[in-house]
Amino acid sequence: MEIDFRDDTNKITNEQMQLVEKLLQYAAETEEIDETAEMSVTFVNNEQIQIMNRDYRQKDAPTDVISFAMQEEGEEELAIVGEQLPIVLGDVIISVDKIKEQAEEYGHSFERELGFLSVHGLLHLLGYDHMTPEDEKVMFTKQEEILNEFGLQR
Repeated sequence: MEIDFRDDTNKITNEQMQLVEKLLQYAAETEEIDETAEMSVTFVNNEQIQIMNRDYRQKDAPTDVISFAMQEEGEEELAIVGEQLPIVLGDVIISVDKIKEQAEEYGHSFERELGFLSVHGLLHLLGYDHMTPEDEKVMFTKQEEILNEFGLQR
């Protein structure tokens, strides 16, 4: 899978970026994502993610991760079809401020929270959600399995 990274905060180290790359590649294999698929991961601060959360989700507060899935078709949207087109999964936006806050709150490492939010964002791109208790159980179980099997336990 092709992953385009962008760090608008300049706070993610090369080692942390490599960790996310390896983790997302592992998750892609686990979920049997086509190797030609593409996605992006952008790291921002609380101020930047609050603007996105307000503009796209009508929630005027910072959040930890937002996913913009490209494979979902909204009402009245036409499907784009073509044999040679790459599969573009979408974009994951992660707040570095929230990674730090939540790692401290949950008592685990920055890297664990970074991995958790990265996998969480990817699973949203794949159509997983947590709007109902049943869906939440499926999604959070999948996240924990991927993180634990990868070796990024709490």
